[in-house]
Parts: sequence; structure tokens; C-alpha cells
Amino acid sequence: MGRMLRVGSLFAGIGGLELGLEMTGHFKTVWQVEKDEYAAKVLAKHWPKVKRHDDVCTFPTNDHDWQCDVICGGFPCQDISYAGDGAGLDGKRSGLFYELARVVSQVGPKYVVLENVAALLTRGMGDVLGTMATLGYDCQWHCIPAASVGAPHIRDRVFILCHANQHSQSISTQHDKKTQGMSEDLADADCKRQSKQRMYGRRICEEKSQKRKTDEFVNSSQGNENHWHTEPNVGRVVDGVPSRMDRLRCLGNAVVPQVAQFVGEILWSIHNGKHEPQQG
Repeated sequence: MGRMLRVGSLFAGIGGLELGLEMTGHFKTVWQVEKDEYAAKVLAKHWPKVKRHDDVCTFPTNDHDWQCDVICGGFPCQDISYAGDGAGLDGKRSGLFYELARVVSQVGPKYVVLENVAALLTRGMGDVLGTMATLGYDCQWHCIPAASVGAPHIRDRVFILCHANQHSQSISTQHDKKTQGMSEDLADADCKRQSKQRMYGRRICEEKSQKRKTDEFVNSSQGNENHWHTEPNVGRVVDGVPSRMDRLRCLGNAVVPQVAQFVGEILWSIHNGKHEPQQG
């Protein structure tokens, strides 16, 4: 077994992505960036020795070595979700993706793992993949629902695995706070051509088999031995649980670790040259 891959986490939340990666036994978290105070306390409890920063817009700083093999991040979904206003990556919150891309360009990891709601497929996927291609990363993606790992709910999320190609390099970039125009600022004619070619990326796994696996969990009236045992109903009123609303909010935003573990196993296979993606 090779050495563990070092992971840096942006928009870490309560650590669902890095926890799932670590569950494979092949990854080690070395830094986290999270602005929410309650979520940061959760991170401090479970990763007490990991270096943390509180703002992606001022990261990386000069007081620490932030080098890593993998950067993971579930960038904000509010402007992408169908429940939002549809601003996409032009929105103030979801547009923070371009700050993530800036960090990637400065740190230069070999791999990047991105996560967001499935609505990204129609609200910015081309821009995300195009930006990553401009930075020198080839991408694979797939929508993976929590139900496919046994959860009693759908929770469909898109995961994008980006791996540096031979053209990858650390690029110093300028981020336009108003227009979120990083990909346009970076791209010359050749980069735009590459972005266009890679707009749809590659699928991580064969769609029909994944859908069939999901349907087995979701539609089975008798349940499945892999289904999670859920908690008893505690009602919808204050029940004395400390920081109940903060907990619910953070859980609602979190990546399901078992799904992240599945993604981590695929990434480890890619790292060892054992995974051949399906063409999208």
C-alpha cells in the first residue's frame, strides 16, 4: 500500500467529505477551511491537530505550508439549487467556486474532489468543468444518491473528480468579485477550445447500473439489509438537545460520509492506475 494522500478541505462544514475519504484508509486530512463557527467547533473536536482557516477568500495564508495531494470542497449550492433564484455561478454564494479554483491554482494539488447538488448539471456544470480544464485538470463526474449506500432518503449529489494532466501548472489568478469572471480572465483561445471539448467530462461509473442499485434501495417495499437503522421520531419541537438548530443545519448541509467513502475508493483506484472511466 502506498502512502496516504494528504487532503485539504474547503467549505469543510462538519467534515463529511474528509471523513468519508479517511474511511477508505488511504487519505489523511491536513487542513480545513470553514467560516461557520458551530461547524468549526465540530471540526476542532474531531480533527484537533489539523490546521484550520476561517475564510476561503483570504486563503492560503503565508504562515503555513498548505501543500496537499487532494483538495476537496462542496462549494455553496444556494444559487444553484432549484429552490434558489437560479443565479448559478454568477450568484454571490455559489460564485465562491471561483475562490476554490483560485486556491487550487495556487496550491497545485494532483487531485480535486468537488461536490454539489444535482442541479449543477444544468446550472453551471460547463463552467465548472471548463474552469478546471483551464487549470490543467481532466474531470470525471457522476450523480450519486445517498440511497445507493443505504440511506432512507434520495439526497442526489454530483461529485466531480479532477486529476491533473500533463498541462497542469500552478497559475496565479485574478478573481473579479463582481462578475465572478475567473475562467474568462484565464482562458486564451486554446484554453477555451479545451474547455469546450471537456464540457461534459466523463462519467465515473455506468449510469444504468448505478440507477438500478439506487432503485433497489428506494423502491423495495420490504427494505434491504444494507438500509440504515433510523433514529426514533423525536418530534418537531424543542426537546432539550443543545444547539439543536445548528446541528440540523450542519447535518442538512453535510456530505454523507459513506458516499464520500465510495468516491474516495474510486479516487484511490485512479491514483493507482486501476480505474478506467466510462465515456460520457
